[in-house]
Amino acid sequence: MALRFTLDPQLTPVLRGQLVSLWTDVTNAGGAVGFVPPVGRADVAPEAERHYTAMSEGRAHMVAGFDGDRLAASTFLTFNTHRLMKHWAWLYTVMVDPALQGRGHGAELLQAAERAGRDLGLEGLKLSCRSGMGLEHFYARAGYKEVGRVPAAIRVAAGDDRDDITMWLPLT
Repeated sequence: MALRFTLDPQLTPVLRGQLVSLWTDVTNAGGAVGFVPPVGRADVAPEAERHYTAMSEGRAHMVAGFDGDRLAASTFLTFNTHRLMKHWAWLYTVMVDPALQGRGHGAELLQAAERAGRDLGLEGLKLSCRSGMGLEHFYARAGYKEVGRVPAAIRVAAGDDRDDITMWLPLT
């Protein structure tokens, strides 16, 4: 079953709670979404609040995928503040409920983010991902091209450094 995608859903207390739960579950399942497991809701909630603030200030948009009324996937499009880079946005925190992974929902989420970017008048989307997980191959299948790599820029744990891979998707 396909998810129903929405740009900028109303950030109700229920949705906020679902986002924190999704982010916690994705992290604890091994997802590379800004944390290293194990994490709890209290670890994730402050970062979610930063995204909510950016949205309320018009600096970011949320693309949310719903399975019925339940948040099952999400990502954020975050605008650049530099005047020479306002034509593209960062794609942050690409997440699909671990119980639903392997069904094509990640690809659907990226397509929804691409549509949102075009609808917002953007000319490109840029993202950063952690090496060692095959994420660059997932994004490449969605049309993203690797445009940069910083060796050992992400320290997952002592002695476990990963490359920071930058990828780009032109929207024009």
